[in-house]
Amino acid sequence: MSYIKKNKIALASAGLILCLSLNPMQALASNDNDSVLQTAGIALLFENKRSAEEYIEIAQQAEGASWGYTNIGIANVEGCNLNVREQPTTDAKLVGKMPEDSACEVLEMLEGWAHIKSGEVEGYVSLEYLLTGPEARLRAKDLVQTVVVVNTDNLNVRVEPNTESAILTKVPKGEELEFVETLEGWVKINIDSEAAYVSAEYVTVEDRLKTAVTMTELRYGVGVSDVRVDLVEYAKQFLGNPYVWGGTSLTKGADCSGFVLSIYKKYGYKLPHYTGSQANCGTKISFDDIQPGDLIFYNNDKGVIGHVGIYIGNNQIIHASSPKSGIKISKYNYRTPAKYVRILSE
Repeated sequence: MSYIKKNKIALASAGLILCLSLNPMQALASNDNDSVLQTAGIALLFENKRSAEEYIEIAQQAEGASWGYTNIGIANVEGCNLNVREQPTTDAKLVGKMPEDSACEVLEMLEGWAHIKSGEVEGYVSLEYLLTGPEARLRAKDLVQTVVVVNTDNLNVRVEPNTESAILTKVPKGEELEFVETLEGWVKINIDSEAAYVSAEYVTVEDRLKTAVTMTELRYGVGVSDVRVDLVEYAKQFLGNPYVWGGTSLTKGADCSGFVLSIYKKYGYKLPHYTGSQANCGTKISFDDIQPGDLIFYNNDKGVIGHVGIYIGNNQIIHASSPKSGIKISKYNYRTPAKYVRILSE
């Protein structure tokens, strides 16, 4: 027991403190301790029958890791999303989805369910697909990403790290950009796979984990066809799937134009696999006329069309962003739009 006592702080940090009074091997053999283990959030560990030394090693590795969470949970799904429901039942309304490896705060453990909050989403997820306790902390350590958070409106994103450089785009306050490295007075970022720079004065660099995506009903407006609604819901099924340059697979990987091509193909539209060519299809429209299913294009650092996303309503797009982000939802003006195009005839 002296070995365990010396590691009491680490055990407490990992959520194992409730089992200090138990001999670990006795705990493995005793069904009477099930409620204690569930309360501590470590039932999964004991079911795996690790040794006391292994538990302590897990606790030490997880010690001090929080990333803003008190009781972290990680979506343990592969190639899909974990449904977040309004009530702890499979018949309840969907209120959000947790992409693979996204994080949440576990508010309460119920029989087979966890009451969670992740980003703007609060609801219930199946415990079958959620890591909790020390194993969630260990997984989180491998998943945490450094992001650049914009602290001012219309921040200039430049091609080179100086104020004389050309402006690639502007991004709104609160946007998270992919971090590359910190330079003197500047932060190097990636935006849709393009290297760029922002002034360090107007951003903060933080470690964050992915969170759930809200599924709040879209405000489509009057006259929006069922085809548009169906296309948007179809596209959202592939949230979190990988970005692959030149790819067109919605599950194994697609780039921005490949993602659009494959979504539209399901609805009988044949589009070229090149963003610039897609921008010349259909009809140019204004943002005032935009509807879910229409396309929004963005310029690259050469000032020509280089990226595309599908407008999904509520001032958001879904797009294959970059190898690091995969298929994600962003604000439509996460960077400055260059063109709005309507392909759908319905």
